[in-house]
Amino acid sequence: MTAMIRVTIWNEYRHERHSPEVAAIYPEGMHMTLAKALKNERVAIRTATLDEPEHGLSQDVLESTDVLVWWGHMAHEEVQDEIVKRVQQRVLNGMGLIVLHSGHFSKIFRRLMGTSCALKWREHNDHERLWVVAPGHPIVQGIGEYIELEREEMYGEFFDIPQPETLVLVSWFSGGEVFRSGCCYTRGQGRVFYFRPGHETFPTYHHPQVQRILANAIRWAAPTGLTPLTWDHKPEPLER
Repeated sequence: MTAMIRVTIWNEYRHERHSPEVAAIYPEGMHMTLAKALKNERVAIRTATLDEPEHGLSQDVLESTDVLVWWGHMAHEEVQDEIVKRVQQRVLNGMGLIVLHSGHFSKIFRRLMGTSCALKWREHNDHERLWVVAPGHPIVQGIGEYIELEREEMYGEFFDIPQPETLVLVSWFSGGEVFRSGCCYTRGQGRVFYFRPGHETFPTYHHPQVQRILANAIRWAAPTGLTPLTWDHKPEPLER
């Protein structure tokens, strides 16, 4: 029997507590909406939020996390650098990381990408169509040719990220813009997936196909059969 994937869903959890509009869509927070959506996916889920001690990401929590899901927006700079470094090391050691929507500007994503991760954006009730451009990839298993989102915030190119190792999804918006919306990377022994949709004032994370993408991405990013890396700084020569 396949082992349970241990997932930690991290959410800034500020908009839901300060905005009645967002609270109406996510009354328990986006992290709880996602946790409930994934409960039947054979994953063991815990949640963590910004205002918890150590942002809910103690070393013990991270060591017992296979995949970390990250949503942040209005308080990126409040995330302690020590915690960012801790998360980065876990990714390098094999933990999967899924970065959602405005998490593109999070300290951890920018650190792992090594670029500004800047982009164009417009919050204007745009229509979004996410096209599958890597059919057969595990992340889009069970998804047709595209996902239709009636209302979403627009993100537009140029998106200042490294070239994805695999580009899985590309968005088209009703304003005419396009955007690389599903991007796969490897950092050290860890897999990283950036997934664009998820503006807080729209019910995106209630969408069944968005939930399916996230469930697939968790399975894709989960570490399997990792061999701990070691470095002998003074190895004996193999040839005499």
